[in-house]
Amino acid sequence: MPFSHAILNDVLIITLDGERLDAHVATDFKQKVIELLSSIEQKHVIFDLHALHFIDSSGLSAFLSILRTLHHKGGELKLASLNKPVRMVFELVSMHKIFEIYDTTDAAERSIMRKGE
Repeated sequence: MPFSHAILNDVLIITLDGERLDAHVATDFKQKVIELLSSIEQKHVIFDLHALHFIDSSGLSAFLSILRTLHHKGGELKLASLNKPVRMVFELVSMHKIFEIYDTTDAAERSIMRKGE
């Protein structure tokens, strides 16, 4: 699963560039993200999922592993810009209660900035 990243206002924003996060790519995706997190100091991460149209249990598991990694660093993870089918999967398995989900990356970033005040 290809992704790009940028650091804005001390927040790491990871944008998924693929449409599917499934068993074929989830392990590689998780490994690359965790490697990125170990190489930088940012503890606040937002995933921009606007391009993602499908996620399966392997993809969900990858996000849970990334969340645990961030929590061990004292950080937090937020999800933004979920398409309706992807959001429905998160809600179907009640993962919307585990992850903070925002309509936009700006809204997710504002929530981080408010906590820092």
